[in-house]
Amino acid sequence: MTAPILRNPSVVVIGAGMTGILLAIELEKAGITDITILEKKSDLGGTWRENTYPGVACDIPAHMYTYSFEPNPEWSHRFAHGDEIQAYFKRVSDKYKVTPKIHFNEAVSEASYNKGKWTTKTNQGKTYVSDFLISATGILHHPARPNIQGLDTFQGKCFHTAEWNHSVDLKGKRIGIIGTGSTAAQVIPEIMKLGKKVSVFQRTPQWIVRVPDTNYTEKDKERWRKDSNILKRFHKWYTFAVEQTFSKAVIGKKIPHLLMSFLCKRNLKNSVKDPVLRAKLTPDYRVGCKRVIVNSTFYDAIQKPNADLVTDGIEKITEKGVVTKDGKLHELDVLILATGFHPFNFMRPMNLTGKNGISIETVWGKKVQAYRSLFIPHFPNFVLMLGPNTPIGNFSVIAMSEVQTKYVLKVINDWRNKKFDEIETTEVALKNFAAYLKAGMKNTVWLGGCQSWYLDPDGDPAMWPYTWSRWEKEMKTPNYNDFEMKSF
Repeated sequence: MTAPILRNPSVVVIGAGMTGILLAIELEKAGITDITILEKKSDLGGTWRENTYPGVACDIPAHMYTYSFEPNPEWSHRFAHGDEIQAYFKRVSDKYKVTPKIHFNEAVSEASYNKGKWTTKTNQGKTYVSDFLISATGILHHPARPNIQGLDTFQGKCFHTAEWNHSVDLKGKRIGIIGTGSTAAQVIPEIMKLGKKVSVFQRTPQWIVRVPDTNYTEKDKERWRKDSNILKRFHKWYTFAVEQTFSKAVIGKKIPHLLMSFLCKRNLKNSVKDPVLRAKLTPDYRVGCKRVIVNSTFYDAIQKPNADLVTDGIEKITEKGVVTKDGKLHELDVLILATGFHPFNFMRPMNLTGKNGISIETVWGKKVQAYRSLFIPHFPNFVLMLGPNTPIGNFSVIAMSEVQTKYVLKVINDWRNKKFDEIETTEVALKNFAAYLKAGMKNTVWLGGCQSWYLDPDGDPAMWPYTWSRWEKEMKTPNYNDFEMKSF
């Protein structure tokens, strides 16, 4: 008996970052060959291409931050530096022949759906027609500039950490940094080595846990090259450890949260001896309400003689520097914005149009939502990777993308088997999923009295409120009762 001939869908993927590369690899493995990746920039790598600030690194252990099928024996640190991660993705993309599928410098301007086909247009004037459209644009790729009076009047050099100006010589300069989040905690220690005076403008202090950044030797790497099973064990161990600590702490599991709180508070007490400075650095919200920062250098840096932690709010920015609410002018030569990203933009600002001409702006006018973080009503055969309520909190984003990719492939394979031509989630399914999420949120730390990028404009966390293993289990098989399917 011959096997049925599967349809070979055309798939357009938006974005050649970690998720876009993964999708191309897994689609190809499944026998899908008509794959086009549209990348707005001239190189792949996503966030690791964009962020080149001094000290940039991943806060997830490197041996956990790899594709499960492609361990990397070449990491030089426990927490891989940005350039190493970028090199890893380029190497993987070349090895699996993904790079030739990428159309660089092609930003998607619009995409519209009609009767089983997506028509995607780019800023190069090109048009692509596909059976499926998958957005792999990532979460943190639109830098957020603070809305501060006079920001554009500053006469010195000013740039966002995600748009680092490497032509600016920081040595001996008076430098101001706005922000104290994960990026700031990495970049401030490096800037302290260069600046004559470094003023750190802190709106809200952060909880920090110290995990030493081990250096790996050439001997270590040689051993791993010979035996990749060691790396697979590392991957499993780190995944288990992070799930049992960070991931369970933030969803309100008592013992992991007590442990995480103890480690953060002990770190602050042991690291900062000056009681006045320590008080300034002590958050007034529960550990985990904002993303816990994994860092072993920030507290040392903020105590350097050239460091100035400024906790008075910013009143305005002038030609000469920053004026705080106490009336003091902090004169600066360079102003660095470590102010994060717009986390709810996703594939926007592209003009995305679904069935019957409905736009994404209309559907998301009141709230950014997606069923299972992947599917949006009125947008058939469209997938949003790493959408709202993906379990982003202190876990490997690669692992999340791998789980979602397997789910998406099951849907596409059912299309290939002609079970349907068009598939979209229903409004009822989205509503039920939102209620399910809301029911779990009450136990989490994200409602612990802080403002964070986890919260949407309504104050609801766009996170996963249950365990990682529960998410994996629920993502094993699509529930087609939650979808509307049509054949043409």
